[in-house]
Formats: sequence, C-alpha cells, structure tokens
Amino acid sequence: MKNNLFPLLAVVLILSGIVIPAPCYSQNHRAIINKYLTKLPSGKPENKKCKYRMTAVYTNLDLYGNFTSKKMVTGDYTKGLENDQVSWNNVLISGSSKKSGLFDGGVKQDYMEKITYVPSSKMLETEAFKNFPVNAENVLARNLIWDMMTIEMFAWEYSDSLKLNQNYIIPNITGEFNMAEIGTYEHAGIQLCWTGISLMNNEMCAVIEYRAIDNKLNISMEQIKTSGTEQYWGTTWISLESKLIEHAEMYGGTIQEIAVKGLNDKFLIKTIRELWVEKID
Repeated sequence: MKNNLFPLLAVVLILSGIVIPAPCYSQNHRAIINKYLTKLPSGKPENKKCKYRMTAVYTNLDLYGNFTSKKMVTGDYTKGLENDQVSWNNVLISGSSKKSGLFDGGVKQDYMEKITYVPSSKMLETEAFKNFPVNAENVLARNLIWDMMTIEMFAWEYSDSLKLNQNYIIPNITGEFNMAEIGTYEHAGIQLCWTGISLMNNEMCAVIEYRAIDNKLNISMEQIKTSGTEQYWGTTWISLESKLIEHAEMYGGTIQEIAVKGLNDKFLIKTIRELWVEKID
C-alpha cells in the first residue's frame, strides 16, 4: 500500500493555518522540513532479521515488439542472520509462451536453497557459484543475488551524499567488471536522487530513485553467447526509523545479439525486466 504523505501534510498545514496565527504556520512548516526533508538517516540498519520476496518477470520480444516468451523468477530473501549473512529459499523459475498466459508451476532451483553469504564483491567471483548448474537459466537465479545487492547498495551506501531533488552521480562506478566468469558488464554511469518522503507499510519512508543508462552487457557460456546494451531504473522506499527497505521496484531493458550453439544464424532480441521486492516479515 502506497500513500503519499504530502497530501496529508498539506491538509494538516491548511487546518493549522485556520486555527493558529500565520507565524505559527510558518514555524510548523519549517519544522516539518527540518525534520523530514533536510537529510537522510545515514548508514545501514541494525542487523535485524527481516524477510522479503523478490519477483522478476523477463518478457522477450523481437525488435518490432512482437512477443516471443516470458520467464518469472521468484525467491525468498532473509537478511539479518548471524555475522551479517543473508540467505535465499524457495527460488522458482517458471515460464510461459503466451503474452497474456499464466506462468507454469515453475521449477525449484535446489542449488539456491538455503544458500548463505555476506553481500560483498566476492559475490562476483566464480567460487560463489561453484554449485550452480551450467546453463543459461542459472543467470536468472544469479540476478536475484546481484539485483538485491544493487538495491541495498543504492539504499544505504550513499545516504550521506543525497540531497532532496538533486541528482547524485556515483563516482568511480564506470568500467568493465567480470561477472563470475560468465560475462562482463560495464556501467556508463549511475544517478541517484532522493525525491521525497512517503508512506509504505505504515512506515514513513525516504523515496530513492536511480537510473543507469547505456550499459554494456556480454554473456559467454558454453551453449549461448550474447552481446548488447542494458538500461535500468527503479525506486526504493526506506524506513526513516529502522532504515530497512520496505519496498523496491526495478525496471529495465536489454537489446542483445544472441548466438546459440548449434544454430547457424545469430538473432536480435529485446528483453523487458520488471522486478519488485516485497517485505513479508
């Protein structure tokens, strides 16, 4: 449930102006700005156990927008475990060959069950995925890990640098990096913006938006090789009290040239990704 705080504040301020003098109205207005809109709480939340469900839908189309297939990946993410560890459970990958059709029951990714780690750059190393099967679909499971790390990084790592309604460009983020030896990714740049305060799950939250455009993506596996560009953007709601993420959404799109082992011709495909993170406990 999303309830914008600003209409509520506006009503309170209007009513206050009716029953109290103008100087008091001005003081209340300034107090609200000072309390909620001057700076964000800094740092990460306490290591409190919290559970989320991430859902990602990948819709594949040709360059003319004609639907070809879609995949859905879901998983339960738990943070706040001992020694700052996190874990995943109940990861499913399901598909559909119809644009408006329901997804099938899905296949549980047993190699992800109770996988435990500390979020860090080590999760871009090959060793972190030594128990993952060698197939194209496991990239979607890896994306659960990488997308959650990205969302958490944007939520907490730069809070000291964000000012209301001012774009912040993350420094030293450009350059190519290796994705656990299945390919490479290169950011052209990432912008963050604190756009205001809202209510989410009955928590007063900071709203952080981000975008990354024209990033280069290359995947190289035994059965498939791809080369193309990606752009993504999203919004995260962060509790001002606990600093926990209350909700997150991410959207993105890639255009890639794909070569599949056994096929003579390469082909182009556009993939739209819709992702959301819901707090479940």
